[in-house]
Formats: sequence, C-alpha cells, structure tokens
Amino acid sequence: MKAHLKELGTLAIGLFSIMACSSITKETKPIAHDIHMENQTGDTKQLDTATFGNGCFWCTEAVFQDIKGVVKVTSGYSGGTVTNPSYKQICTGTTGHAEVLQIVYNPSIVSYSELLQMFWYSHDPTTLNRQGNDVGTQYRSVVFYHNETQRKEAEFYKKKLDEEKIFEKPIVTEIVSFTKFYPAEDYHQNYYKEHGSEPYCMYIIRPKLEKFKKVFGEKFKQ
Repeated sequence: MKAHLKELGTLAIGLFSIMACSSITKETKPIAHDIHMENQTGDTKQLDTATFGNGCFWCTEAVFQDIKGVVKVTSGYSGGTVTNPSYKQICTGTTGHAEVLQIVYNPSIVSYSELLQMFWYSHDPTTLNRQGNDVGTQYRSVVFYHNETQRKEAEFYKKKLDEEKIFEKPIVTEIVSFTKFYPAEDYHQNYYKEHGSEPYCMYIIRPKLEKFKKVFGEKFKQ
C-alpha cells in the first residue's frame, strides 16, 4: 500500500468491520443491468456492472480479474468529454477521462459492497489526482455508480471510512454517475497476465497483488 495508508492489517480490519456491520448492506441489494451470460448448463445468470477509477489500470486490473464472481474486467476510460479517446490523449490529462476498470460480476457470488471494499483497499484514495508517481486527473480516485443502490453504498462507506479514520487523511474519492465507458487499446487489456515477467509487473504489480491476496485470499478463484 502507499505510504499514506495505515499498516496493512489495520486497514483490512477496519474495512472488514465497516462493511460487515453496516445496516445498508443488509437493506439493499445490487440492481442488475440486463447483462446475461449462459453457463455450461444452459442456465442464464443475471450480472451487474461496477466501474472504478483507482489509478493505473495495469495494476488494478490484475487485482480484480481473479476474484470469484467476477466474469470480466476491461480496462478503459470514463468520465470525460472526448469521444473514443486514445491513450495518448488520456496522458495529456485534458480529456476529463479517468483510467477505469469496467467490472462485470455475478452479485450472487460477490456483492457490490465487497467490490467497494476491494476498490478502497487497492489504492490510496486520499491523494488527489495522483497514485504514487502517476500524476494527473486521469489517475483520480472515482466510483462511477450505475444506479441509486451503488451511489448510496459508495457514499455510505466513504463516510464511514472517514469517520473511523481508516486512512490517515480524508478520502478524496469522487462518486459520480456513470455515463459512458470506452475500452482502452488492446495492448492494455490483460496486461499483467500477458506481461508478468516484465520489470514493471514483477516489481510494481506483483507485490501489490500478493499483499491483496493475503487479505482477500478466500475471495480468489482457485
């Protein structure tokens, strides 16, 4: 985790406590978005979508891909004004878009609340428009909610995390309505899985992923 976060174990315990004990988790359920996928038996599962901006998608894509109940993770751009932006345009910081993950998941296996927990654990939500050495609005911390249930849960947990001082500084995560998602170029997709032996993956992504698995190990696919 980043230097501004509390010790790994303390952060995890705080997140688990808030997510597990909150009343909103018991009172609300994810709302599906008419996304379906047939399984091997021919049955149809109703799926849902989450969209998170938590820094460079090379790092965070790897975190969510192997979570049980997650069907697909696509790296891309959202929140800006430019149609079909290129990575080169994104890097200028002038498009208004953030680097995001579009996560399609089965809410009967992994809830939106659990994904929010992983989202806040996977990056530093207290640094404005910055993640480590990556600086710019494209790296901002943001939740793009797809419905009122997602908005309420994200706002509730953000408030509780601040009240419990789980992070050393106030959370600056934006919580805004989802409008449009643009998939990133093909070479950005499945980056860690296809380039795991490269120095960036070995020294930046792998340690992050290993720490994540220590906390959320039971949530990972075998």
